[in-house]
Amino acid sequence: MKKLLSYLFPITQKIETHNNGMVEITYDQGKKLLDSANANYSYGSLQRILNFGLQQIDLNKTQNVLLLGLGGGGVIKNLRENYHYYKKITAVEIDDIIIQIAFKEFNIKPNENLELIHQDALQYVRTTKKKFDLIIIDLFIDNKVPNAVYGLDFWGDICNVTHNDGIFLFNASTIVEMGNDIDELKILLSKMFTVEQFDMVEGSNTLLIGIKNRK
Repeated sequence: MKKLLSYLFPITQKIETHNNGMVEITYDQGKKLLDSANANYSYGSLQRILNFGLQQIDLNKTQNVLLLGLGGGGVIKNLRENYHYYKKITAVEIDDIIIQIAFKEFNIKPNENLELIHQDALQYVRTTKKKFDLIIIDLFIDNKVPNAVYGLDFWGDICNVTHNDGIFLFNASTIVEMGNDIDELKILLSKMFTVEQFDMVEGSNTLLIGIKNRK
């Protein structure tokens, strides 16, 4: 019924989360979206931004994926349904309410090829012994990327958990927000990865895609 009514007017449900403030689940034109106060978290512009990044990557060479930041699981559905990627995905999300929303509202459920982990992503990459072929980094609190994500410690951990010739895809916020920080980050990353920058994706966001340098 909500889906049908959404063709007449948007239907919104607000939910208070532990780490992301108030989020909204909205039915609009038959589609369900997850938004924070100032940003799309899943199934809207964010999905199109990350899809642009995935189009730059050869997923045939990817045996496993680490997703840092779950949202409503839009990236997972995109990988499964549009790229027919059915290999192992590990998704890490700090906010258990967001995990519940992904589970109940968007049918993102763990199985043998999908592991959902309730943990701080920074802690996970610091402590895990696993290595990954593709790491998708989409860590936002509302429309802000936590400062620690731009730090050397975090990227050293990302390098450690990336296979040789593995790839990261980083949704690095907006050019306006980052300013010159993007250049400083690329200099830092150049010691570990060969990095390509894509600006104004969907008219707003910067994506960084990096391939791990062989030692």
